[in-house]
Amino acid sequence: MLSSVSPLTSLRVSRHIIPRNNLIPNTSLQNRPLLIYHSCFPPSSSASSIEAHLKSVGVVSPQWRYTMYSTTHFHSTTHEVLCISSGRAKLCFGGEDNSERVETEITKGDVIIMPAGVGHRLLDDLDGNFEMVGSYPKGKNWDMCYGREGEEKKIAGISDLGWFDRDPIYGDEGPVLSS
Repeated sequence: MLSSVSPLTSLRVSRHIIPRNNLIPNTSLQNRPLLIYHSCFPPSSSASSIEAHLKSVGVVSPQWRYTMYSTTHFHSTTHEVLCISSGRAKLCFGGEDNSERVETEITKGDVIIMPAGVGHRLLDDLDGNFEMVGSYPKGKNWDMCYGREGEEKKIAGISDLGWFDRDPIYGDEGPVLSS
């Protein structure tokens, strides 16, 4: 069964531009914001129904269900779509030693559209059951980078990644297309 989603007319979206922090590029290379769709899926949505919705839109492929790592990391090969399927958490985007980092509470039903290069980590699993459906554009494989020496060549490739042609949640319209 597909999950219904909040109508675009009532969807609250947070947009964050996060500057480079040492070897974590954040949004500096593509100038695309980190997007958070608040309460996009209803609280009754299961991970399976979220996955079915993502598959029906056809922009991204769900690949895993898990929490977020507690170490700052980013992906250089693909953008990432994280749909919160359980619990609440405090997350950090941009690197914990970045004075312009974003620390925010995320809850079941929220969706995070994360451009490649944005550092992210779990600060606190507030309910003990935080889980996300992790998805990536069709045909893309993710890697793990940590902002360490030796990752410069991977980081340089982020500039060449294309952005979404369709919104991963809403299809032919949606916030990702105006970002």
